[in-house]
Amino acid sequence: QVQLVESGGGLVQPGGSLRLSCAASGSIFSANAMYWYRQAPGKQREYLALIMKGGSTTYADSVTGRFTISRDNTKNTVYLQMNSLKPEDTAVYYCRMLATHGDYWGQGTQVTVSS
Repeated sequence: QVQLVESGGGLVQPGGSLRLSCAASGSIFSANAMYWYRQAPGKQREYLALIMKGGSTTYADSVTGRFTISRDNTKNTVYLQMNSLKPEDTAVYYCRMLATHGDYWGQGTQVTVSS
């Protein structure tokens, strides 16, 4: 069983930056893919970014050019660097690990973008 714990959320002003972390209790090296999603109040969960085992990445149009996903296999951690944040980025952010042995989600971390 893998546990994912997100951290790094908080309150930030528009135009600011945050870096989210997703720490896995086990190795992420075997993960086929690691994802970031978010869910704003009253909205469906939204895909944001994906990093494959080989390191290739893809992004949702809404965050392309502003968010960057990365992984550190030595620390079993995935990151989401978020720049140029907007009020509409306010949401709970979740990481997800898709592996041959299961599909795992973290509990989420709140990001609030407000002046």
